[in-house]
Amino acid sequence: MQCPARLRLVVPLVCSTLFLAGSLPAAAAEWIDPEKETVEQRDARMAWWREAKFGLFIHWGVYAVPAGTYHGEQIKGIGEWIMLRGKIPVAEYKAYAQEFNPVMYDPEAWVRLAKAAGMKYIVITSKHHDGFALYDSKVSDWDVVDATPYGKDLLRPLEQACKKHGIKLGFYYSQAQDWTHPGGAKASRKEGEFWDEAQKGDFDHYLKSIAYPQVEEILGQYDIDVLWWDTPVWMTKERADLLRPLLKLKPGLITNNRLGGDYKGDMSTPEQKIPATGLDYDWESCMTMNDTWGYKSYDNNWKSTETLVRNLIDIASKGGNFLLNIGPTAQGEIPAPSIERLEAVGKWMAVNGESIHGSSASPFRKLPWGRCTQKDGKLYLHVFEWPAGGGLVVPGLRNSIKSARLLADGTRLDCVRGGGDWVIQLPATMPDPLATVIAVEIDGAVAIDHQYLSNAADGGIALEIKTADIEQPSYGEKMQVGRADGQEYIGNWKERDASLSWEFKNVRSGTYKIVAELRLANNPSGKELMFDLQLDGGEKLGKNVAGLPVGQWSDVEFGTVELSEGVHTLLAKRRTVGPALDARRIRLVPQL
Repeated sequence: MQCPARLRLVVPLVCSTLFLAGSLPAAAAEWIDPEKETVEQRDARMAWWREAKFGLFIHWGVYAVPAGTYHGEQIKGIGEWIMLRGKIPVAEYKAYAQEFNPVMYDPEAWVRLAKAAGMKYIVITSKHHDGFALYDSKVSDWDVVDATPYGKDLLRPLEQACKKHGIKLGFYYSQAQDWTHPGGAKASRKEGEFWDEAQKGDFDHYLKSIAYPQVEEILGQYDIDVLWWDTPVWMTKERADLLRPLLKLKPGLITNNRLGGDYKGDMSTPEQKIPATGLDYDWESCMTMNDTWGYKSYDNNWKSTETLVRNLIDIASKGGNFLLNIGPTAQGEIPAPSIERLEAVGKWMAVNGESIHGSSASPFRKLPWGRCTQKDGKLYLHVFEWPAGGGLVVPGLRNSIKSARLLADGTRLDCVRGGGDWVIQLPATMPDPLATVIAVEIDGAVAIDHQYLSNAADGGIALEIKTADIEQPSYGEKMQVGRADGQEYIGNWKERDASLSWEFKNVRSGTYKIVAELRLANNPSGKELMFDLQLDGGEKLGKNVAGLPVGQWSDVEFGTVELSEGVHTLLAKRRTVGPALDARRIRLVPQL
């Protein structure tokens, strides 16, 4: 039975129910449930994505019209959330669509820009939380074809351009949060909370009448390789199970971990941060170039090209992918600062791309001068800090080195053994200040003697910032590494999800006092500031450090611990949000 087009909007629940009870297209027979596929099948399906390493995220929609401003007021937060942050009524928000007219849209230019930047895939918002679709949906008039003067599908031309230039394509779809269709979830975890009467409705009806048929549309009508779910608010396993059968429409499709119902998908998606030591599952770190995903006219806090390049390297060195975002305007233009940065990253990738694409994670635990990737019997050493003496120490590498060369121009570099480690002799000056890459060909499978921080001559252990794994928060302000008096410190530590961690080896069992070198950058409120240290995942040693003198380094004692011989980890983390804190070093002092 086929539902008449006019009735689909009125009674889509009936159509969806019939579809669920019926059979899927013939291609569905080739579909293998990711929960049941073999390792070999999964590896084959994920192969292109793992090789790609670098992709372009595009957040685009009606929110580009207000561009962060509502009734003359600059609304705090990310641009695409302006409807929620400003509590804009549905009718008023929908009126913005009359100003969404992307006549400057050039999908082929977008794809060429991404490809020149070294990106291998694109993921675009087919529908974001405002419920607005970038294609002609048959179950809603809230889409680019029906609601805007532009009146044309934005996704099909992008699909065609991607095919032409050999770029994989993915669609982001907000399956649960929908602020315009009745019943769609809101950011609140409590069902039934809305800010406009027009939003009221039944969430399950919304899933069946809007989310289900729209996912069916994008999977059935477009040739995509990735489906990027987002924000599983109110999504139980039963609700996720309504949508999962649709994946049969696209055998080989890659999905992320944001559907809900405890489904982990094919990849984890850390947002606005890089996991300190990577993850034990396929993962993709998504980040903005400034502070917003959707276009916000006055957000000029742009990351530098150096930061973007080094983030890409850092992510690749930990085995992940980098999905870097742009937010086009309502006229269909990519902001000039985004273009400039993508072009600059592309220049670096044109020279050094082989060290990123198809690479796997570093075999080293920690490198004080930069990062490492590896593939095909080569180590790619990405140098961020050029050694003053000209000798780059490669710690713990047991293999013989066949050759070492600058990737940029092929210059051969001498390698010698020094103190048990390989030392590569470098030119006096750093050829590429963004990151200079050295390709090192080794003999045999890579073998590393992991080198741990360990006891000094006095038996103590000093854990310094340059040897820490830094975990940045996914929100709020980021910590910054600074240097004073020849020593690194971490500054602007405000968020409680930010942390430092160290792995070290103790060779002398006994009692140790833990001392942290801290200072307050400011504390105008004088409110409590709890700081925790945790050894080997055990009991937290907490201290209120709100009373420290501002601007002055202080030794803060956190008590004593019994430390056995062997490898240990120490985690340092804020417990409360508040004034900025700086940390310089943590010492383990033996007690005789």
